[in-house]
Amino acid sequence: MKKIAVFASGNGSNAEQIAHFFSDNNDVEVSIILTNNLKAGVLERASRLNIHSLVFDRKSFYHTDNILNILKEKNIDLIVLAGFMWLVPHNILTHYPNRIINIHPALLPKYGGKGMYGHHVHEAVIAAGETKSGISIHYVNEKYDEGQVILQKELKVLKNDTPENLASRIHELEYEYYPKAIEQVLTEL
Repeated sequence: MKKIAVFASGNGSNAEQIAHFFSDNNDVEVSIILTNNLKAGVLERASRLNIHSLVFDRKSFYHTDNILNILKEKNIDLIVLAGFMWLVPHNILTHYPNRIINIHPALLPKYGGKGMYGHHVHEAVIAAGETKSGISIHYVNEKYDEGQVILQKELKVLKNDTPENLASRIHELEYEYYPKAIEQVLTEL
């Protein structure tokens, strides 16, 4: 069985979609959900889904092997970032080469990098007068949003789009394609 660890910092809607997608799959399991935010909505979702969760702080993530050791103990095959706002430290990147993926709510390389997440991305896309946006699923490296792209899906930016309704349409792409991309990556492990 392939085991997934999901890292999330917020609401956890993508984490929940991923868990639902694999819930009837006997070959894949979301084994743990990790967060750096004690008040993250993803913790409630993990509880409801009966998935083990863990909250960690900056020190244990960046200055110890605690999180890496937990991932190893759980025999994690793939790490999935789903709204996780911190860079992944070197020790985890080294142990999981090409086995950490992320989703970004824009067509990279545009509108990526530090500080470009959520509504910030959609505001920038609309302000620039872009005619299309979308999602990018990519491997994670030591920099924000610069890993090799695995999959991109696009949609039209409508003339009357607000950051909120653009975000809503982007979420629909995320919910549909992120689990499928994860499944594809798992078949290649």
